[in-house]
Amino acid sequence: MSNKEILLVVDVFSNERDIDKGIIFQAIESALEVSVIKRHAFPIKARVIIDRTTGDYETFRRWEVVDVNPEIDGDVAFPSWQILLEAAQIESPEIEIGDFVEDITESAEFCRIAAQTAKQVIIQKVREAERQKIVEIYQDRVGELIAGVVKRIEKGNIYLDLGGHVEAFIAKEDMIPRESVRSGDRIRGYLKEVRSEQRGPQLFISRTAPELLIALFHLEVPEVGEGLIEVLAAARDPGSRAKIAVKSHDPRLDPVGACVGMRGSRVQAVTNELAGERVDIILWNGNDAQFVINAMSPAEIQSIVVDEDKHSMDVAVATESLSQAIGRGGQNVRLATELTGWELNVLDATEAEENAGVEIEKTRQMFMEQLDVDDDIATVLAEVGFNTVEEIAYVPTNDMLEVDGFDLDLVEVLKERAKNALLINAITSEEKIETAEPSEDLLNMEGMDEKLAFEMASEGIVTMEDLADQAVDDLMSFTEMDESRAGKLIMKAREPWFAMEQGE
Repeated sequence: MSNKEILLVVDVFSNERDIDKGIIFQAIESALEVSVIKRHAFPIKARVIIDRTTGDYETFRRWEVVDVNPEIDGDVAFPSWQILLEAAQIESPEIEIGDFVEDITESAEFCRIAAQTAKQVIIQKVREAERQKIVEIYQDRVGELIAGVVKRIEKGNIYLDLGGHVEAFIAKEDMIPRESVRSGDRIRGYLKEVRSEQRGPQLFISRTAPELLIALFHLEVPEVGEGLIEVLAAARDPGSRAKIAVKSHDPRLDPVGACVGMRGSRVQAVTNELAGERVDIILWNGNDAQFVINAMSPAEIQSIVVDEDKHSMDVAVATESLSQAIGRGGQNVRLATELTGWELNVLDATEAEENAGVEIEKTRQMFMEQLDVDDDIATVLAEVGFNTVEEIAYVPTNDMLEVDGFDLDLVEVLKERAKNALLINAITSEEKIETAEPSEDLLNMEGMDEKLAFEMASEGIVTMEDLADQAVDDLMSFTEMDESRAGKLIMKAREPWFAMEQGE
């Protein structure tokens, strides 16, 4: 290979593959180094430098500077490419371990086999450069909609041709179930990941991600693309059904109507792209309960009970609408749960009303006993949503004054009685703990302490046998208790059971 040929190869590969010339020069240098190394019967190290202007090149044989190895009598392990520090410092006193000593040597003469080797190295380097370039180009496009032509299908996995020698990969699990795809089809997907790998795919696309649904609405609905309408969330059962939550930033725009389009044209375009997946467009609402009501569409909700602590809602629907609210295989409630972020429990309205009545009655009785109020006041407190004496004691006065028929004098009396009731309960609880007597086996059990043993005894857990009958949740109310400790205590208490079984 002459100097001019080297420059020609660099120009051709650089122009055809759009690769930096420096990378091609490095590839040829590596190929020349391989050819030099193969000329020797023993392993050596070599370095080739090509002049980027003239194409001239020089070859250097290299020895790595190493320290004395006591395991081989102070000699080097590989004399053909290693040299001791002491010997290297004779000519170069400043040289250090890890540096190289170099001598110019004869460059390789290219025969057919040597040229083929060089070609393989060049191609490999070029491929690595191309793959790195793909990563750099697409790294900033993660999260975008990508379109390509199906190049081949292997065991349900799809390889897409994106053009420009770029391939993308859609795994079988990222394809819409039962979707019919053939080679040559043009499909879109959501670019979810770009990975730099030596072999295999680098661009990973999904057809099942909720983000794909959002991206398609950005494409099909101009108002979404312009930011006048925002798609806040999406939930999908790929290929079957989906829900999206939309909000308008322009009060004159109907976000649901805009996304549906004239005669359903816009939503139908999205459905066609997703293999017939039906899309429910839900109006977003800042009130979580109203948003859940919207998300449960087309089912009509009769009542909702919100549990902020558990971040869940009990949704009551009419008996005849129960199956519609739940959906086939629980699909409707599952998608609504995913869309809103709330755990939704669908209940029969009749049963829910009966259960609510029972709870209200229990709460009413509790208020009558602990607050010493009549039936009417206790009923009002229970029906407006108060569940505990503690709520009445510490809820802001202004909030209680909003209850029909409550004046300032009554509210102050109720709050004072609630605080007294809490104090009495606390004193009673302390007395129970002080008077409770745990058994010796509970006190001496491994992992138990005296304070916890007396606290358990006050709640009726007096012996190890009593503790063995408990579940983890039963112990979580005790002081300084967590699931791990509760589980260990219960298992320790049950050891006599296991010993008896083995004895039998």
